[in-house]
Amino acid sequence: MPMIDAYAAAGTFADKHQLAVDLATAVMRIEQVPEIPMFRKNTAAFVHDLDADSLANIDGDSNYVRVQVLTNAGALDRAKQLAVVRQLTDIIAAAAGDPTLADRTWVLLTEAPEGGWGLHGHANTNEELVSAARAEIAELSKQSPGT
Repeated sequence: MPMIDAYAAAGTFADKHQLAVDLATAVMRIEQVPEIPMFRKNTAAFVHDLDADSLANIDGDSNYVRVQVLTNAGALDRAKQLAVVRQLTDIIAAAAGDPTLADRTWVLLTEAPEGGWGLHGHANTNEELVSAARAEIAELSKQSPGT
């Protein structure tokens, strides 16, 4: 259940809400977790506008984007890491309407340590998250027999 933060100069994105939906959807799809409320309701993206004068490279350019993806430890193997970086970069460039932004988008992958992932007021281990997901799947199966 990743948390995604995208930071860019104000005005970079016309539709920040759709960008947030697209980023969250992509990471959930790449993670290949079940389509259950636990994951759908707790995979989210936050788009942050920064004043253009609050970011710069050495030359003073401020047309960069930083995307940070926080997952539980081990959620992304190497193939999934590559897919997340590629797809989020492409989504950012498309949302900005600027294909060259792909060259100025940083995607940082961060893993929360075991027990460093809180949900419903509890710091969960990976095993606890898996157990909670299995319990939800079982409950949903009881409610919708035959699906």
